[in-house]
Amino acid sequence: MNEFSHFFYKYFLELGLTELSAKYLNMTVLLLIMLIVIAIVDLVIRKFLLNLFTRLAEKTKTHFDDYVVQNKVPRNVAHIIPMLIALEFAPIALVDFNYLQNLVEKGLLVFSILLTIWVIRSFVKAIRDYLNTKDNLKDKPINSYVQVILIIVWSIGLLSAFAIITGIPFYQFITTLGAASAVILLIFRDTIMGFVASLQVSINDMVQNGDWITFEKFGADGDVIEINLATVKVQNFDKTITTIPTYALISDSFKNWRGMENSGGRRIKRAVIIKQSSICYLSPEKIEELKKIELISDYLKKKSEDISQHNIKNEVNKELLINGRNLTNIGVYRKFVESYIENHSAINKDMMIMTRQLAPTTQGIPIEIYAFSKDKRWQNYEYIMADIFDYIIAAVPYFDLEVFELASEFNSKD
Repeated sequence: MNEFSHFFYKYFLELGLTELSAKYLNMTVLLLIMLIVIAIVDLVIRKFLLNLFTRLAEKTKTHFDDYVVQNKVPRNVAHIIPMLIALEFAPIALVDFNYLQNLVEKGLLVFSILLTIWVIRSFVKAIRDYLNTKDNLKDKPINSYVQVILIIVWSIGLLSAFAIITGIPFYQFITTLGAASAVILLIFRDTIMGFVASLQVSINDMVQNGDWITFEKFGADGDVIEINLATVKVQNFDKTITTIPTYALISDSFKNWRGMENSGGRRIKRAVIIKQSSICYLSPEKIEELKKIELISDYLKKKSEDISQHNIKNEVNKELLINGRNLTNIGVYRKFVESYIENHSAINKDMMIMTRQLAPTTQGIPIEIYAFSKDKRWQNYEYIMADIFDYIIAAVPYFDLEVFELASEFNSKD
Protein backbone atom coordinates (compact mmCIF):
# COMPACT_ATOMS: atom_id res chain seq x y z
CA MET A 1 0.00 0.00 0.00
CA ASN A 2 2.87 2.35 0.78
CA GLU A 3 4.19 1.84 -2.77
CA PHE A 4 0.79 2.58 -4.26
CA SER A 5 0.39 5.71 -2.11
CA HIS A 6 3.58 7.15 -3.69
CA PHE A 7 3.14 5.70 -7.18
CA PHE A 8 2.15 9.00 -8.78
CA TYR A 9 4.53 10.92 -6.51
CA LYS A 10 7.53 9.11 -8.04
CA TYR A 11 6.16 9.66 -11.51
CA PHE A 12 5.82 13.41 -10.95
CA LEU A 13 9.35 13.58 -9.54
CA GLU A 14 10.64 11.91 -12.68
CA LEU A 15 8.87 14.61 -14.69
CA GLY A 16 11.01 17.17 -12.89
CA LEU A 17 8.45 18.60 -10.42
CA THR A 18 9.44 19.69 -6.92
CA GLU A 19 8.77 17.35 -3.97
CA LEU A 20 5.99 19.61 -2.61
CA SER A 21 4.27 19.88 -5.97
CA ALA A 22 4.62 16.13 -6.50
CA LYS A 23 3.02 15.45 -3.08
CA TYR A 24 0.04 17.72 -3.78
CA LEU A 25 -0.50 16.30 -7.27
CA ASN A 26 -0.14 12.76 -5.92
CA MET A 27 -2.79 13.46 -3.26
CA THR A 28 -5.11 15.06 -5.82
CA VAL A 29 -4.89 12.15 -8.25
CA LEU A 30 -5.42 9.56 -5.50
CA LEU A 31 -8.43 11.47 -4.15
CA LEU A 32 -9.95 11.67 -7.64
CA ILE A 33 -9.44 7.92 -8.10
CA MET A 34 -11.03 7.32 -4.68
CA LEU A 35 -14.04 9.49 -5.53
CA ILE A 36 -14.52 7.82 -8.91
CA VAL A 37 -14.30 4.33 -7.38
CA ILE A 38 -16.70 5.30 -4.57
CA ALA A 39 -19.19 6.82 -7.04
CA ILE A 40 -19.13 3.73 -9.28
CA VAL A 41 -19.43 1.28 -6.36
CA ASP A 42 -22.23 3.34 -4.80
CA LEU A 43 -24.16 3.46 -8.10
CA VAL A 44 -23.77 -0.28 -8.76
CA ILE A 45 -24.70 -1.37 -5.23
CA ARG A 46 -27.64 1.06 -5.05
CA LYS A 47 -29.13 -0.18 -8.32
CA PHE A 48 -28.54 -3.79 -7.33
CA LEU A 49 -30.25 -3.42 -3.95
CA LEU A 50 -33.14 -1.38 -5.36
CA ASN A 51 -33.81 -3.99 -8.07
CA LEU A 52 -33.46 -6.82 -5.55
CA PHE A 53 -35.91 -5.32 -3.03
CA THR A 54 -38.32 -4.23 -5.77
CA ARG A 55 -38.50 -7.78 -7.12
CA LEU A 56 -38.91 -9.18 -3.62
CA ALA A 57 -41.72 -6.71 -2.94
CA GLU A 58 -43.53 -7.87 -6.08
CA LYS A 59 -43.18 -11.57 -5.29
CA THR A 60 -43.80 -11.70 -1.54
CA LYS A 61 -47.27 -11.52 0.02
CA THR A 62 -46.21 -9.30 2.92
CA HIS A 63 -46.22 -5.52 2.47
CA PHE A 64 -43.27 -4.96 4.78
CA ASP A 65 -40.75 -4.97 1.92
CA ASP A 66 -42.88 -2.35 0.14
CA TYR A 67 -42.44 -0.01 3.10
CA VAL A 68 -38.72 -0.85 3.20
CA VAL A 69 -38.39 0.41 -0.38
CA GLN A 70 -40.64 3.44 0.24
CA ASN A 71 -38.52 4.54 3.20
CA LYS A 72 -35.28 4.26 1.15
CA VAL A 73 -33.68 1.54 3.29
CA PRO A 74 -31.85 -0.08 0.33
CA ARG A 75 -30.59 3.29 -0.84
CA ASN A 76 -29.15 4.15 2.58
CA VAL A 77 -27.66 0.68 3.06
CA ALA A 78 -25.98 1.00 -0.36
CA HIS A 79 -23.85 3.88 0.99
CA ILE A 80 -22.19 1.67 3.64
CA ILE A 81 -19.68 -0.10 1.39
CA PRO A 82 -18.55 3.14 -0.34
CA MET A 83 -18.11 4.64 3.11
CA LEU A 84 -15.89 1.71 4.17
CA ILE A 85 -13.85 2.18 0.98
CA ALA A 86 -13.42 5.87 1.79
CA LEU A 87 -12.29 5.07 5.36
CA GLU A 88 -9.76 2.57 4.00
CA PHE A 89 -8.54 4.62 1.05
CA ALA A 90 -8.37 8.12 2.63
CA PRO A 91 -5.21 7.43 4.71
CA ILE A 92 -3.47 6.18 1.54
CA ALA A 93 -4.37 9.32 -0.43
CA LEU A 94 -3.36 11.64 2.43
CA VAL A 95 -0.26 9.77 3.55
CA ASP A 96 1.98 12.84 3.25
CA PHE A 97 -0.42 15.22 5.03
CA ASN A 98 -0.93 13.98 8.58
CA TYR A 99 -3.03 16.91 9.80
CA LEU A 100 -5.37 16.71 6.81
CA GLN A 101 -5.46 12.93 7.12
CA ASN A 102 -6.56 13.15 10.77
CA LEU A 103 -9.17 15.79 9.89
CA VAL A 104 -10.64 13.77 6.99
CA GLU A 105 -10.68 10.53 9.02
CA LYS A 106 -12.61 12.25 11.79
CA GLY A 107 -15.01 13.70 9.23
CA LEU A 108 -15.55 10.30 7.63
CA LEU A 109 -16.12 8.68 11.04
CA VAL A 110 -18.70 11.34 11.93
CA PHE A 111 -20.38 10.86 8.55
CA SER A 112 -20.39 7.08 9.05
CA ILE A 113 -22.21 7.62 12.35
CA LEU A 114 -24.77 9.82 10.61
CA LEU A 115 -25.14 7.21 7.86
CA THR A 116 -25.76 4.52 10.47
CA ILE A 117 -28.43 6.74 12.04
CA TRP A 118 -30.09 7.26 8.62
CA VAL A 119 -30.14 3.50 8.00
CA ILE A 120 -31.68 2.80 11.42
CA ARG A 121 -34.11 5.72 11.00
CA SER A 122 -35.37 4.54 7.61
CA PHE A 123 -35.70 0.94 8.83
CA VAL A 124 -37.59 1.96 11.98
CA LYS A 125 -39.94 4.11 9.90
CA ALA A 126 -40.57 1.14 7.60
CA ILE A 127 -41.51 -0.94 10.66
CA ARG A 128 -43.76 1.90 11.88
CA ASP A 129 -45.61 2.15 8.56
CA TYR A 130 -46.05 -1.61 8.46
CA LEU A 131 -47.35 -1.86 12.04
CA ASN A 132 -49.80 0.99 11.42
CA THR A 133 -51.54 -1.24 8.86
CA LYS A 134 -52.27 -3.92 11.47
CA ASP A 135 -55.81 -3.73 12.86
CA ASN A 136 -54.80 -5.10 16.26
CA LEU A 137 -52.19 -2.33 16.67
CA LYS A 138 -54.18 0.68 15.42
CA ASP A 139 -55.07 1.61 18.99
CA LYS A 140 -51.40 1.71 20.05
CA PRO A 141 -49.28 4.90 19.94
CA ILE A 142 -46.73 3.42 17.52
CA ASN A 143 -45.48 6.89 16.56
CA SER A 144 -44.58 7.61 20.19
CA TYR A 145 -42.49 4.45 20.48
CA VAL A 146 -40.76 5.18 17.18
CA GLN A 147 -39.95 8.72 18.28
CA VAL A 148 -38.45 7.43 21.54
CA ILE A 149 -36.26 4.94 19.64
CA LEU A 150 -35.11 7.66 17.23
CA ILE A 151 -34.34 10.05 20.08
CA ILE A 152 -32.17 7.39 21.74
CA VAL A 153 -30.42 6.58 18.45
CA TRP A 154 -29.80 10.26 17.64
CA SER A 155 -28.57 10.94 21.18
CA ILE A 156 -26.05 8.07 21.10
CA GLY A 157 -24.98 9.01 17.57
CA LEU A 158 -24.47 12.70 18.29
CA LEU A 159 -22.63 11.96 21.54
CA SER A 160 -20.36 9.56 19.66
CA ALA A 161 -19.74 12.19 16.98
CA PHE A 162 -18.85 14.82 19.61
CA ALA A 163 -16.53 12.32 21.29
CA ILE A 164 -14.73 11.70 17.97
CA ILE A 165 -14.43 15.42 17.17
CA THR A 166 -13.11 16.34 20.62
CA GLY A 167 -10.89 13.25 20.91
CA ILE A 168 -12.38 12.37 24.29
CA PRO A 169 -13.20 8.65 24.91
CA PHE A 170 -16.94 8.00 24.74
CA TYR A 171 -17.30 6.86 28.36
CA GLN A 172 -15.48 9.97 29.60
CA PHE A 173 -17.71 12.12 27.42
CA ILE A 174 -20.81 10.51 28.96
CA THR A 175 -19.37 11.03 32.46
CA THR A 176 -18.84 14.72 31.71
CA LEU A 177 -22.41 15.05 30.51
CA GLY A 178 -23.63 13.43 33.72
CA ALA A 179 -22.59 16.56 35.59
CA ALA A 180 -24.87 18.56 33.32
CA SER A 181 -27.82 16.17 33.73
CA ALA A 182 -30.02 18.87 35.29
CA VAL A 183 -29.62 21.04 32.21
CA ILE A 184 -30.29 18.06 29.93
CA LEU A 185 -33.46 17.20 31.86
CA LEU A 186 -34.61 20.81 31.52
CA ILE A 187 -33.99 20.79 27.76
CA PHE A 188 -35.77 17.48 27.22
CA ARG A 189 -38.49 18.10 29.81
CA ASP A 190 -41.40 18.01 27.33
CA THR A 191 -39.97 14.95 25.59
CA ILE A 192 -39.61 13.02 28.85
CA MET A 193 -43.08 14.04 30.01
CA GLY A 194 -44.51 13.11 26.62
CA PHE A 195 -42.83 9.70 26.72
CA VAL A 196 -44.16 8.94 30.21
CA ALA A 197 -47.62 10.19 29.19
CA SER A 198 -47.58 8.03 26.03
CA LEU A 199 -46.82 4.94 28.10
CA GLN A 200 -49.59 5.72 30.60
CA VAL A 201 -52.09 6.48 27.83
CA SER A 202 -51.23 3.20 26.13
CA ILE A 203 -51.15 1.03 29.28
CA ASN A 204 -54.39 2.48 30.67
CA ASP A 205 -56.03 2.49 27.22
CA MET A 206 -57.16 6.08 27.73
CA VAL A 207 -57.11 7.16 24.07
CA GLN A 208 -56.82 5.30 20.78
CA ASN A 209 -56.54 6.48 17.21
CA GLY A 210 -60.08 7.04 15.94
CA ASP A 211 -61.56 7.84 19.36
CA TRP A 212 -63.95 10.77 19.59
CA ILE A 213 -62.77 12.98 22.46
CA THR A 214 -63.89 16.32 23.85
CA PHE A 215 -61.22 18.47 25.51
CA GLU A 216 -62.76 21.83 26.39
CA LYS A 217 -59.50 23.33 27.68
CA PHE A 218 -57.94 23.07 24.21
CA GLY A 219 -61.15 23.53 22.23
CA ALA A 220 -60.93 19.99 20.85
CA ASP A 221 -64.06 18.08 19.85
CA GLY A 222 -63.48 15.39 17.26
CA ASP A 223 -61.57 12.25 16.29
CA VAL A 224 -58.01 11.44 17.33
CA ILE A 225 -55.97 11.04 14.14
CA GLU A 226 -52.46 10.79 15.54
CA ILE A 227 -50.76 10.12 18.89
CA ASN A 228 -47.13 11.21 19.02
CA LEU A 229 -44.52 11.49 21.73
CA ALA A 230 -45.20 15.17 22.36
CA THR A 231 -48.64 15.82 20.87
CA VAL A 232 -52.02 14.30 20.12
CA LYS A 233 -53.76 15.54 16.96
CA VAL A 234 -57.55 15.83 16.98
CA GLN A 235 -59.54 16.51 13.81
CA ASN A 236 -62.55 18.51 14.94
CA PHE A 237 -65.92 18.10 13.29
CA ASP A 238 -65.43 21.39 11.43
CA LYS A 239 -62.29 19.75 9.90
CA THR A 240 -59.87 21.96 11.85
CA ILE A 241 -56.94 20.30 13.63
CA THR A 242 -56.30 20.80 17.35
CA THR A 243 -52.93 19.82 18.79
CA ILE A 244 -52.92 18.75 22.45
CA PRO A 245 -49.77 18.04 24.53
CA THR A 246 -49.69 14.31 25.26
CA TYR A 247 -49.05 14.84 28.96
CA ALA A 248 -52.26 16.93 29.15
CA LEU A 249 -54.22 13.69 28.70
CA ILE A 250 -53.06 12.50 32.13
CA SER A 251 -52.88 15.87 33.88
CA ASP A 252 -56.24 17.35 32.80
CA SER A 253 -59.78 16.08 32.42
CA PHE A 254 -61.24 15.22 29.02
CA LYS A 255 -64.19 13.19 27.72
CA ASN A 256 -63.73 10.05 25.60
CA TRP A 257 -66.90 8.95 23.77
CA ARG A 258 -65.60 5.45 22.98
CA GLY A 259 -67.77 3.87 25.68
CA MET A 260 -70.87 5.34 24.07
CA GLU A 261 -69.82 4.23 20.59
CA ASN A 262 -69.14 0.69 21.83
CA SER A 263 -72.45 0.46 23.70
CA GLY A 264 -75.88 -0.36 22.30
CA GLY A 265 -77.02 3.26 22.11
CA ARG A 266 -76.33 6.92 22.65
CA ARG A 267 -77.82 8.57 25.71
CA ILE A 268 -80.65 11.07 25.50
CA LYS A 269 -80.88 13.14 28.67
CA ARG A 270 -82.96 16.28 28.25
CA ALA A 271 -85.90 17.87 30.02
CA VAL A 272 -89.03 19.90 29.30
CA ILE A 273 -89.55 22.55 32.01
CA ILE A 274 -93.20 22.97 33.02
CA LYS A 275 -94.51 26.16 34.64
CA GLN A 276 -95.59 25.37 38.19
CA SER A 277 -98.59 27.69 37.98
CA SER A 278 -100.09 25.49 35.22
CA ILE A 279 -100.09 22.32 37.35
CA CYS A 280 -103.50 21.25 38.67
CA TYR A 281 -105.79 18.32 39.51
CA LEU A 282 -107.72 16.80 36.63
CA SER A 283 -111.50 17.05 36.69
CA PRO A 284 -113.60 14.03 35.59
CA GLU A 285 -114.48 15.91 32.41
CA LYS A 286 -110.83 16.52 31.58
CA ILE A 287 -109.98 12.90 32.29
CA GLU A 288 -112.65 11.76 29.84
CA GLU A 289 -111.21 14.12 27.25
CA LEU A 290 -107.67 12.81 27.77
CA LYS A 291 -108.87 9.20 27.37
CA LYS A 292 -109.07 9.95 23.67
CA ILE A 293 -105.22 9.99 23.59
CA GLU A 294 -104.42 6.42 22.58
CA LEU A 295 -101.04 6.22 24.33
CA ILE A 296 -102.57 6.76 27.77
CA SER A 297 -106.19 5.64 27.22
CA ASP A 298 -105.82 2.28 28.97
CA TYR A 299 -103.74 3.82 31.73
CA LEU A 300 -106.37 6.49 32.46
CA LYS A 301 -109.22 3.97 32.48
CA LYS A 302 -107.48 1.70 34.95
CA LYS A 303 -106.16 4.55 37.09
CA SER A 304 -109.54 6.33 37.19
CA GLU A 305 -111.28 3.16 38.36
CA ASP A 306 -108.69 2.54 41.09
CA ILE A 307 -108.93 6.11 42.35
CA SER A 308 -112.73 6.12 42.21
CA GLN A 309 -112.99 2.86 44.16
CA HIS A 310 -110.51 4.13 46.75
CA ASN A 311 -112.42 7.38 47.25
CA ILE A 312 -115.81 5.60 47.49
CA LYS A 313 -114.47 3.04 49.92
CA ASN A 314 -113.07 5.77 52.15
CA GLU A 315 -116.17 8.01 51.73
CA VAL A 316 -114.09 10.90 50.47
CA ASN A 317 -115.88 14.23 49.94
CA LYS A 318 -115.16 15.01 46.29
CA GLU A 319 -116.85 18.42 46.29
CA LEU A 320 -113.26 19.63 46.43
CA LEU A 321 -110.75 17.92 44.11
CA ILE A 322 -108.02 18.16 46.72
CA ASN A 323 -109.75 15.57 48.86
CA GLY A 324 -108.79 11.93 48.44
CA ARG A 325 -106.72 10.60 45.59
CA ASN A 326 -106.58 12.48 42.30
CA LEU A 327 -104.84 12.56 38.96
CA THR A 328 -102.77 15.63 38.10
CA ASN A 329 -102.13 16.97 34.65
CA ILE A 330 -98.33 16.82 35.12
CA GLY A 331 -98.50 13.22 36.34
CA VAL A 332 -100.60 12.14 33.37
CA TYR A 333 -98.32 14.10 31.03
CA ARG A 334 -95.29 12.32 32.51
CA LYS A 335 -96.99 8.96 31.84
CA PHE A 336 -97.80 10.09 28.30
CA VAL A 337 -94.14 10.97 27.64
CA GLU A 338 -93.00 7.67 29.15
CA SER A 339 -95.37 5.66 26.94
CA TYR A 340 -94.29 7.63 23.88
CA ILE A 341 -90.59 6.95 24.54
CA GLU A 342 -91.17 3.25 25.26
CA ASN A 343 -92.97 2.86 21.92
CA HIS A 344 -90.57 4.97 19.86
CA SER A 345 -88.90 2.89 17.13
CA ALA A 346 -85.53 4.69 17.43
CA ILE A 347 -85.10 3.97 21.16
CA ASN A 348 -83.09 0.96 22.32
CA LYS A 349 -85.52 -1.08 24.41
CA ASP A 350 -82.73 -3.17 25.95
CA MET A 351 -81.23 -0.17 27.73
CA MET A 352 -82.63 2.04 30.46
CA ILE A 353 -85.79 4.01 29.63
CA MET A 354 -87.03 6.47 32.21
CA THR A 355 -89.15 9.61 32.37
CA ARG A 356 -88.69 11.38 35.69
CA GLN A 357 -89.69 14.55 37.48
CA LEU A 358 -86.69 16.51 38.77
CA ALA A 359 -86.56 18.89 41.71
CA PRO A 360 -88.40 22.20 41.17
CA THR A 361 -86.29 25.13 40.02
CA THR A 362 -86.85 28.86 39.69
CA GLN A 363 -87.99 28.21 36.11
CA GLY A 364 -90.40 25.37 36.89
CA ILE A 365 -90.51 21.60 37.19
CA PRO A 366 -88.34 19.62 34.71
CA ILE A 367 -89.77 16.46 33.18
CA GLU A 368 -86.64 14.65 32.01
CA ILE A 369 -86.25 11.90 29.45
CA TYR A 370 -83.47 9.40 30.11
CA ALA A 371 -83.09 6.86 27.31
CA PHE A 372 -80.72 5.64 24.59
CA SER A 373 -81.11 5.96 20.84
CA LYS A 374 -80.27 2.94 18.69
CA ASP A 375 -78.46 5.06 16.13
CA LYS A 376 -75.23 6.52 17.58
CA ARG A 377 -74.25 8.61 14.57
CA TRP A 378 -74.25 12.25 15.60
CA GLN A 379 -76.46 13.61 12.83
CA ASN A 380 -79.06 10.86 13.20
CA TYR A 381 -78.93 11.11 17.00
CA GLU A 382 -79.70 14.82 16.88
CA TYR A 383 -82.57 14.17 14.47
CA ILE A 384 -84.07 11.49 16.75
CA MET A 385 -83.81 13.70 19.83
CA ALA A 386 -85.32 16.69 18.02
CA ASP A 387 -88.16 14.52 16.71
CA ILE A 388 -88.97 13.31 20.23
CA PHE A 389 -88.99 16.76 21.79
CA ASP A 390 -90.93 18.32 18.91
CA TYR A 391 -93.69 15.87 19.68
CA ILE A 392 -93.78 16.04 23.48
CA ILE A 393 -93.50 19.85 23.58
CA ALA A 394 -96.37 20.16 21.10
CA ALA A 395 -98.41 17.83 23.34
CA VAL A 396 -98.07 20.03 26.46
CA PRO A 397 -101.18 22.22 25.85
CA TYR A 398 -103.42 19.11 25.62
CA PHE A 399 -102.79 18.63 29.35
CA ASP A 400 -103.50 22.28 30.22
CA LEU A 401 -99.82 22.72 31.00
CA GLU A 402 -97.42 25.44 29.93
CA VAL A 403 -93.76 25.26 29.00
CA PHE A 404 -91.58 27.77 30.79
CA GLU A 405 -89.89 30.44 28.72
CA LEU A 406 -88.52 33.84 29.66
CA ALA A 407 -90.93 36.65 28.90
CA SER A 408 -89.86 38.73 25.94
CA GLU A 409 -89.76 42.54 26.04
CA PHE A 410 -92.93 42.64 23.95
CA ASN A 411 -94.82 40.30 26.32
CA SER A 412 -93.61 42.18 29.40
CA LYS A 413 -95.11 45.43 28.04
CA ASP A 414 -98.44 43.72 27.59
